[in-house]
Amino acid sequence: MKPRHRRIALIVAGVAVLALAAGLVLSAFQQNLVFFFTPSQVAANEAPQGRAFRVGGMVETGSVKRQPDGVTVNFVVTDTAKSIPVAYKGVLPDLFREGKGVVTQGRLENGVFVASEVLAKHDENYMPPEAADAVKKAQATNQKATGTVINAK
Repeated sequence: MKPRHRRIALIVAGVAVLALAAGLVLSAFQQNLVFFFTPSQVAANEAPQGRAFRVGGMVETGSVKRQPDGVTVNFVVTDTAKSIPVAYKGVLPDLFREGKGVVTQGRLENGVFVASEVLAKHDENYMPPEAADAVKKAQATNQKATGTVINAK
């Protein structure tokens, strides 16, 4: 083989290895990518089916129901426009409360969001930016639809 052909073969092999590595990295990234959706988006079927995603909003007052097994909790997350029931099996964060902000990660199964992780706000003034934006948008939509003003903190 001539040196020129050998050089071309090495370059082609190098490009092939780089393309394979890039493909593997992108594949791993795609599998671990988790998107955030509001209850309104989930109700509008914008959330992925059969894949993990996050839902954020406020825990609806009076919706937290603890099961007799001591670890299963059912509650409702709302963005003030739509609500989605959530089932979670595990220990909830200490700051988890009704009427407070929450982000849950999991999958939608038969209309119930089965959470694998629950994240609560860290003080009385904090809400995840995505959840705060979702609540503001939902309130604006409600305000346009009903013609009333809703004041939220």
